[in-house]
Amino acid sequence: MIETDEAQPEPELVYIAAKLEEAKKLETIFEEHGIGYEVRVEQYRAGVIFASTRAGAFFYVEPEEAGRARELLTGLGYRVQGPFQ
Repeated sequence: MIETDEAQPEPELVYIAAKLEEAKKLETIFEEHGIGYEVRVEQYRAGVIFASTRAGAFFYVEPEEAGRARELLTGLGYRVQGPFQ
């Protein structure tokens, strides 16, 4: 798990899993590759015409691991969250 400290930069969001099964796969991937992560259940908006608010598993990693995590997930076919500027 990620340890938070006020002196450290905030963890970066790298992926939002919409389903529990998907979240479990992500946890396995991160654990197998030694990437520390934190999962937070948060709400997001989905849809255009029939928009709704849903809950998802938001995966955060330390900033220094974010590039590696995104590259790994992209290589496995996942659509990652880009860095926020």
